[in-house]
Amino acid sequence: MALIVIAASAVAASATGAQAVTGHEPSPLVGCPSPGRVKPTVVLVHGAWADASSWNGEVRFLQRAGYPVRAVANPLRDLTTDSASVADFLKTVSGPIVLVGHSYGGSVITNAAADVPNVKALVYVDAAAPDVGETTGGLSGSGSALNADPATLYDKVPYPGAPVGAADLYLKKDAFVRSFASDLPRHVAVRLWATQRAASTSAFTTPSKAAAWKTIPSWFFISTGDRIITPTSERAMAHRANSKITEFRGGSHLTLISHPDAVTSVIGSAVCSVR
Repeated sequence: MALIVIAASAVAASATGAQAVTGHEPSPLVGCPSPGRVKPTVVLVHGAWADASSWNGEVRFLQRAGYPVRAVANPLRDLTTDSASVADFLKTVSGPIVLVGHSYGGSVITNAAADVPNVKALVYVDAAAPDVGETTGGLSGSGSALNADPATLYDKVPYPGAPVGAADLYLKKDAFVRSFASDLPRHVAVRLWATQRAASTSAFTTPSKAAAWKTIPSWFFISTGDRIITPTSERAMAHRANSKITEFRGGSHLTLISHPDAVTSVIGSAVCSVR
């Protein structure tokens, strides 16, 4: 099993996800052989307390390299219907797909890919990769910041049509800034906290119905500074899936925003595997 270890790079401007692109910006994508082959479409699925814009950096790099890429909306309602929503989108894409999930989005891609034969690679970015019957909430790890008193973590809000006992969860400001986005500049973390999307409690408690990593090759990006899904838990899931593992020294649960170059590099490895 391959293990790659990388350290935080000096691309500090990545932390905002909004710096200007210049012709001198280095690309993290390594050229693949057989340039005449069909390029796979990269589909990016965000996690809880985020939205599709969390992939802005990766989208920028992939588009500049000429790859078709889409960052799709994840409803954040419950794992079964969220996965069905993403699967329906995948079925509109022709040709091979590299499917990428961050955080809870990892659980979604694990289920969404099960019945979509043109998904050729899975990439987990600081993500959950459940087996059948497991819940996302049960995979955070014993040292996760999410194991604290829920009253200190969440603002709980009812929503129309919610299942009995379910509610929307917003991360409180302190939990978001200190644990969720701990390697981002404070002003960026506070802005992301203010614009977060709520996730239903059902998203974390719905058992997984599939485990696509059992049949589809996978890659795992693990930030050692992740306080939401612990590196220990992610390593266990990655080894179980026989994934190709990259460990990023440092980062946070939002390394996809702070260091999109490093994340895109791993996506590029998955892209290059598609023949």
